[in-house]
Amino acid sequence: MMGVRLDDPRLAPAQVPARHAHTRAQASVAAAAVRDRYDGAPDVAIILGTGLGALADEMDVQVAIPYEDIPGFPLSTVESHAGRLLCGTLGGRPAVAMQGRFHLYEGYTAQQVSFPVRVMHQLGARTLIVSNACGGMHPLWDAGDLMLIADHINLLGDNPLIGPNDDTLGPRFPDMSCAYDRDLRAIARQAAAARGIVLREGVYVAVTGPNLETPAEYRFLRAIGADVVGMSTVPEVIVAVHAGMRVLGLSIITDRCLPDALEPATVEQIIAVAAKAEPRLTAVVRDVVARL
Repeated sequence: MMGVRLDDPRLAPAQVPARHAHTRAQASVAAAAVRDRYDGAPDVAIILGTGLGALADEMDVQVAIPYEDIPGFPLSTVESHAGRLLCGTLGGRPAVAMQGRFHLYEGYTAQQVSFPVRVMHQLGARTLIVSNACGGMHPLWDAGDLMLIADHINLLGDNPLIGPNDDTLGPRFPDMSCAYDRDLRAIARQAAAARGIVLREGVYVAVTGPNLETPAEYRFLRAIGADVVGMSTVPEVIVAVHAGMRVLGLSIITDRCLPDALEPATVEQIIAVAAKAEPRLTAVVRDVVARL
C-alpha cells in the first residue's frame, strides 16, 4: 500500500480498511463502469441468494456484467452464486439484479457485502428486493414455504454503517422502525394470493455462519423472536434503508430447524429445496415489480 492513498476510489473495498468502504467516490467509479455497458436507469434492484439465480430467465437481460469487471465489487465464492450483475427489464420495469451475493463468512466485511447496494442506488434504483434461503424455526411452517420478511434481528456482530458517516449517502442514525416497506409487503401478499401461493410472514435473524446452528442455538434464536435464520440480507437492507430505498424481503425456507426433531442438513439438500420453490418466488417477485 506504499504510496497509495486509502481514499483512492480505484481501490476495491477488499484493499482498504472497512471504514473507507462506503464512499460516494468509490460507488461512483463502480456505477460508471456499469454505465459503460448499460445506458438504462433501473427503478428496481434485486439481490438473488442461494439457489435463486434463475430469475435471470424471467428478465429481458440487455447485458450481464461479471462482478470482476466492476471496480470494488467482491467476488462470490459460494456454489450456486453466478457472480454477475444483470441489467435489463423485469415485469416491464428497468431493473438490475445481482445473480449471486456475498457473505461475512467468506471473509468480507459488512461494508463490502453491502457495497453493491450503494452502486445500484447510484445507478438509479430506489427499490430493493432481496431474497435468501433460510432455515425455518416456526413449528407450523415447512421446508419449501416462502416467507415475507416483516422484520429482522442482526446477530452478525457487524454493521455496514460503522465508521465515519457520509451525510451525502444517508443519515448518521437511520430509523429502522419499518425497514421492510409496508406497502411493498401488501403488494407481495396480493401477488401471492392472486396465484394461490402460500406466503408466510415473520422475522429473519442473521448470523455469521458458515456452520449451521446447534439445537441450543435454534432454541435461543426462536426464544428471542425469530422465525427463520440465515447468513445474509441484513447488511444490504441496512444500507438500503440508510440510502432511503424501499425494501422488500423474501425468503425460501429450505429446512426445518426444530431443536427437538433436528435432522442433519446438507448444502445439496438446501439448494435442491430452494430450486424447487424458486418458480413460486420468481412469480411473486415478477408480479410485485409489475405492480410497482
